[in-house]
Amino acid sequence: MGAGPGDPNLLTLRAAELLGKADAVVLDAETQTPLLHHCREGVEVAEGDFVQRAARGQLVVRLCAGDPMLFSSISEEVAACVAAEVDFEIVPGVPPATAVLTYAGIPPASAVPEFRVVDAAQEQDWSVHAGCKGTLVIYNGVADAVPIGKALISGGKPDTTPVAVSSGGTTTEQYTVVSTLGRLQADLKHAGFTEPALIVVGEAVAQRDKLSWFETKPLFGWRVLVPRTKEQSRSLSEQLVSYGAVPEEVPTISVEPPRTPQQMDRAIKGLVTGRYEWVAFTSANAVKAVREKFEEYGLDARAFAGLKVAAVGEATSQALVEFGVKPDLLPSGEQSSEGLVAEWPPYDSMLDPINRVLLPRADISTDTLVAGLTELGWECDDVTAYRTVRAAPPPAPIREAIKGGGFDAVLFTSSSTVRNLVGIAGKPHNVTVIAVIGPQTAKTAEEFGLRVDVMADKPSASALAAAVAEFGAKQRQAALAAGDTPRRPSQNRRGARRRAR
Repeated sequence: MGAGPGDPNLLTLRAAELLGKADAVVLDAETQTPLLHHCREGVEVAEGDFVQRAARGQLVVRLCAGDPMLFSSISEEVAACVAAEVDFEIVPGVPPATAVLTYAGIPPASAVPEFRVVDAAQEQDWSVHAGCKGTLVIYNGVADAVPIGKALISGGKPDTTPVAVSSGGTTTEQYTVVSTLGRLQADLKHAGFTEPALIVVGEAVAQRDKLSWFETKPLFGWRVLVPRTKEQSRSLSEQLVSYGAVPEEVPTISVEPPRTPQQMDRAIKGLVTGRYEWVAFTSANAVKAVREKFEEYGLDARAFAGLKVAAVGEATSQALVEFGVKPDLLPSGEQSSEGLVAEWPPYDSMLDPINRVLLPRADISTDTLVAGLTELGWECDDVTAYRTVRAAPPPAPIREAIKGGGFDAVLFTSSSTVRNLVGIAGKPHNVTVIAVIGPQTAKTAEEFGLRVDVMADKPSASALAAAVAEFGAKQRQAALAAGDTPRRPSQNRRGARRRAR
């Protein structure tokens, strides 16, 4: 089965289907590990003679880089299947020859309808390719790129012919240098290319300036720390990936049930029996805690009938909608306790038969909401729905990267994420971009001596990711306007490898 060129999203539908049915998977490289998420639970990652496994009745997937029929000899493995009377199928994969060029902004076949792919490991006479009028793509040649360039010139290829060398194709490690055959030696001198890489020769390379879309993403290649609970980080990480970033989720907060459940039990009973006029949710975790209690008692969203429900922000509102509850009150301005109080109606005995509000919250919540509602004439039952405790320290390499400037940005989604990250891993390096979800989080970050570079225009994780992307895009544009090569923040620390992108 072809695993494709590197980006796990380029796997074919047939490949994903078979991975989902596989009893065992044989990987071609460690970089293919992300593809295992297509597999069912309990699949075996196998080594050695997979043919014998298949002979015993197992469905075995043998992953090959790129396309298994293109410069990837599988003839011996196929012969072994035939000898063992094992049925086999060869599933094509997206080949690097086209995919890497597309991700580099180079059209495989441009004005001249010729596209030639050569394996440098097998080719000795480069003069026969000097006459290629279209695009020449060379596999396995990065170590000999300069001699290959000279051989093509000797064969009659003009030394002004555009050349691109690209490694880590279709991944966030993709790195492309554009040159000409005549300048190849000088331009590759400090590039530090390693396989897998492709050499592309031809006029199509000149179109990269207009068609490059992948390496020009606003956060391309940025290593971004997402210090959140595991459940909360998925959508944020997916959004960061869409901007070209490499998110790394480091839980700093562990959400746990309250030490004594009786308070929540009484609150749920009161909610069902009509004790409250309002229920106010200040986090998605509070919604989750109430939902779990409902399930414990065999209740569902119908128990909210007749109640008014408030949500502090979009993420909390979305969690309620997924539960089957549409909030009656959502701040139109600042999405915070202050914003919620600003729009909360005062208690009116003529309109409100009950003056009590249920607040299921974290154990470390501030008193802002309670004080505001009390001033408006409401009585509040402030109930601990869940506890937030500091997570265990991350592995040593993560801690070293945080303190040593290995991350390009850190996204703080609450004051507690600031306190807990610094507590379990230390302060981020001063080259790291510090992004915060709102003013209160910014204040906490500054109290810990951190320079706040980015603040979301509204307090949501999605807005925070978008703000960091906008910051990255402006940094890139400023570098290009100054005639410089855009650099990631981590590349500005002392001793960082200075490689142009």
